[in-house]
Amino acid sequence: MKEQRNYDITLDALAGSWRIFQLRRGYRFSTDDLLVAWAAVRAQPEAHRLLDLGAGIGSVGLLALWKLPAKAHLTMVEVQAISHILAQHTVAYNGLIERVTLHLQALQDWAGGIFDLVMGSPPYLPMSQGVYPRQAQKLAARFELHGNVYNYCNAAARSLVDTGIFCFCHTADDPRPEQAIASVGLRLVRRRLIYFRATRPPRRSLFTCAWQGTREDPASLVIRDEQGRWTAEYLCMREEMGASAAFLQRARRSP
Repeated sequence: MKEQRNYDITLDALAGSWRIFQLRRGYRFSTDDLLVAWAAVRAQPEAHRLLDLGAGIGSVGLLALWKLPAKAHLTMVEVQAISHILAQHTVAYNGLIERVTLHLQALQDWAGGIFDLVMGSPPYLPMSQGVYPRQAQKLAARFELHGNVYNYCNAAARSLVDTGIFCFCHTADDPRPEQAIASVGLRLVRRRLIYFRATRPPRRSLFTCAWQGTREDPASLVIRDEQGRWTAEYLCMREEMGASAAFLQRARRSP
């Protein structure tokens, strides 16, 4: 990876035998990314044309691609050059060049296309809020430097077929996601609250959108119980999305 010789890069497990390149001190794939991919493949289990908006290092789209049928093809759209380059290396390393198309492009410039599954994990902090990370890649992943949930919903609406599904993650207490969904004519068909710990308020919501459908919200997902242990539901999700047997064994043994 000559382009990144000045960066400290790690090669880490993603799903099954697939690995992902990421900066040791930059943005690293997160629980949010895993949750979006999981919700997406459950909503559209036979999807063949995948789009990952604001793809970053590719974790959301690649996790979904790993789970979906072998003929599925993933398109990634990402504006940060460093994340785009890391994703390119990940795609090549895993032998996925024929199954993935990458675009270095802003969401606002994305022309759209024909996709039956669109995914995204938008940054959720306005530039006027919070403390900025010093690392530029982290800054763009967390703060709305290159776009917000409205931009994501607009790009998704330009890309979805009539029967398509759009899944994304956002903070649980922000009213803007539902406003953004409605503003482009999509319908919110599912919203799942995510509790990182049972004793604390929900931190995230998973949104599933379509052009048509009736809203039916599933039960919330709790990641850690009152004692701080991984819940059985969360570990089943991790197993479903390609977590290693070694990880699952350690997690189930931990007090």
